[in-house]
Amino acid sequence: MKDLKLIALDPEDLRVLSCHLQDAIIRVGDMAYLSREMRFAAIANRFDWEAAVQTEQAEGQRRRSGLRFERVKAARVLGFDLQNKDAVLELLALTFDPAEEPSGSITLHFAGGAAVQLQVECIEAELRDLGAVWRAQSKPVHTIDE
Repeated sequence: MKDLKLIALDPEDLRVLSCHLQDAIIRVGDMAYLSREMRFAAIANRFDWEAAVQTEQAEGQRRRSGLRFERVKAARVLGFDLQNKDAVLELLALTFDPAEEPSGSITLHFAGGAAVQLQVECIEAELRDLGAVWRAQSKPVHTIDE
């Protein structure tokens, strides 16, 4: 499989990034908000859902990926301790809540109710695979609450 490289400039693009990042694992220490550069960046071990569907592997694979958001005016965390650098979070989705066009907030939603909320001037994000690929221990499973 080719390395993934995606850019998001609007809510629809962000939904595509969200799909590719569902079930990504991110260490707290692998996230950074660089206020002077107006950038938020993270390194994720994303589950490659596209490859799992195409190859029908039982376990699937994970890929090391970089995620960055530009034009970030502020960042805040909810439900986890930034000092616990070794804590691991499971990313469920990315969402965008518009404010005065084109600004708004992008939220990274994690399992257990944790989140990172980014106040942005506009949507400008990139997801890029960094090359490392390995067999996943298991394929993520989602139960549907009734």
